[in-house]
Amino acid sequence: MTRVARLAGRVAAVVVAAGLALFLGVGPALAHAQLEGSDPPDGSSLATGPTSVTIRFSDTMQAGFNTVTVIGPDRLAYQDGDAVAAADSVTVKVKPLGPAGKYDIGYRVVSDDGHPVSGVLSFTLTQAGPGTGVPVSGAPQPADAAVGDAAADPGSGGAPVWPWIVGAVVLVAGGVTLALRLGKN
Repeated sequence: MTRVARLAGRVAAVVVAAGLALFLGVGPALAHAQLEGSDPPDGSSLATGPTSVTIRFSDTMQAGFNTVTVIGPDRLAYQDGDAVAAADSVTVKVKPLGPAGKYDIGYRVVSDDGHPVSGVLSFTLTQAGPGTGVPVSGAPQPADAAVGDAAADPGSGGAPVWPWIVGAVVLVAGGVTLALRLGKN
């Protein structure tokens, strides 16, 4: 085996090891709670309004740190009371709905691992109901929550990627340097 072939083999081994270290280290960042579904389902059309809204996640939710808002097309709030966490779900009661149109469900909940999860779901009420909402007081409206969360959390809430890229570059550069030095012997 020639000296160049041994050097190429060493460089390839270092690159493979760096790639494995990079991809194996990503696992914990993907472990955060993810939205799994809701009742009513996101994007659904309903003839009558729901009496409650339930949002399901892939992890257990903490009690006491959850906010769910139901905002109608009239920009009034229709949630009734505080959101309640039970196992992997968060539920809030809903007052009788008012005008027909799109209702946004804004949520910001905290999973058992302490990470916040937020987003906006919606459903459409096809026939007006008898209810009247209340002005939103201090709680973030779903549109505001979506804009703020997009700026603060562009990904899944996991670790940023750049430290892994820098680590991989340093590891590969160190491996190449080591392979070159060992190849001279």
